[in-house]
Amino acid sequence: MATSLDVVVPVLNEEEDLRRSIITLHEFLSTNLGGYEWRIVVADNGSTDSTPEVAKRLSSDLANVGYLRLEGRGRGRALKKAWTESSADILSYMDVDLSTDLSHFPPLVDAIRDQSYDIAIGSRLARGAQVIGRPPKRELISRAYSILFRSMFWTGFRDAQCGFKALSANTAHAILPLVRDTGWFFDSELLIVAEKNGYRIKELPVKWTDDPGSRVKIVGTAYGDLKGLLRLRFGGLRKASKALSAQHEQA
Repeated sequence: MATSLDVVVPVLNEEEDLRRSIITLHEFLSTNLGGYEWRIVVADNGSTDSTPEVAKRLSSDLANVGYLRLEGRGRGRALKKAWTESSADILSYMDVDLSTDLSHFPPLVDAIRDQSYDIAIGSRLARGAQVIGRPPKRELISRAYSILFRSMFWTGFRDAQCGFKALSANTAHAILPLVRDTGWFFDSELLIVAEKNGYRIKELPVKWTDDPGSRVKIVGTAYGDLKGLLRLRFGGLRKASKALSAQHEQA
């Protein structure tokens, strides 16, 4: 029996690149993902351009493509809604710019299905990763953030923010209710809470090409990440762990 898989692509005002990216992803999955019953879900979190119309046309033109609309913004908000409402065995997501080479996607989801990992993540900082075209400033900030959260929480993973992740449905159902952040810190919070409560995370080195058109605001994102880390460090992680323990006792 094939394993069901949802591939969520969060989008915000991506009218120019959305169609090309989804068609590329659709063609890759059709050719390279035997053994899975997969579906692409375009999760639009508050676009004000023609992204909704493009996404609706894609869902009409292509098999196994769905569309989800949220009025509120935030990548974390979009992922949480899409994953919570999914009935798939494995839940995943990737950034719409497809910066991470798609050849890494089968090993990513296979780590969940075949190797019994709870979460699998692409990494630009793991040994063997190849990063192309990333400005030195962004590279420095990424490495500094990695050192910061690892020194605060002693995590085994290095890259919390690469937009290329998968997790089992059981893990998602247990952890998602405990993740408070709805923006960019969502990934970090999910991983820290999961690892500190015994969930197994596999970090795969990836080939990643920088998107020069990225609209991620470095200062604002860094500030949000710092606030999130401090919230977890001073009580947030402890509360999440207690809630997770209560879940296990009731199960």
